[in-house]
Amino acid sequence: MQERAARTRQAVLEAAADEFAERGYEGASLQRMVWRAATSIGALTFHFGTKTALAEEVSAGGHARFERCLAELAAAPDPLRELRTLIGALARLAHEDTFVRATRRLEADRPGEVPPLTEVWLPVLRGLLDRAHDSQRLRPGVSPEDAVALLAHLAEGAMAAHGATRDSARDAVWDSVWNVVLHGLAADRTGQAGQADRTGQADRTGRTDAPGPSDGTEPTDVTEPTDLTECGAEPS
Repeated sequence: MQERAARTRQAVLEAAADEFAERGYEGASLQRMVWRAATSIGALTFHFGTKTALAEEVSAGGHARFERCLAELAAAPDPLRELRTLIGALARLAHEDTFVRATRRLEADRPGEVPPLTEVWLPVLRGLLDRAHDSQRLRPGVSPEDAVALLAHLAEGAMAAHGATRDSARDAVWDSVWNVVLHGLAADRTGQAGQADRTGQADRTGRTDAPGPSDGTEPTDVTEPTDLTECGAEPS
């Protein structure tokens, strides 16, 4: 009996996520939810009581999926590469995970009543930019605060873009956008010191060898596609 009740509860929750994602809070219908879940109004109200309580449960599910995705993302030596993966992962979840889409819709419909998803991902983004600044990966003159504002808008735009599934055309656009952003954010890893070394070497040997990054890290690869399959999003 308990197992059956748990299945019913989950079915109602998934149906509610679909309904909120498609129609928002005001447009969502409890009758359509129970039809989607193949259950009754009595079962819905037994498990959740009210539409507001149901919306809160769906929002909690969206937050939990975001948190799980961020926890599963592999760390990268280069914080700028990790930022690229982070923003791509946020966009993927916003497109493909029903609970995340529903949570974003509920945020828009009920500002101040639903905890914003930025509480989950913005501190992670800020921490990566602090790392990039501390390791001199940001271009001189670019402050972490300005970079946070830029990338937060980029992340919100990526999550708000239309389309429910991932495709190669969208990935290509994302790669192009990130290349432009990275060009504006990333420091020149050769630097003036490297240029001076090349000049001195050319004076002594008659040729110039191109040096690698001065800090021993690999340069950020702006063309490498982002693999987002580890984020726990629903399959396409």
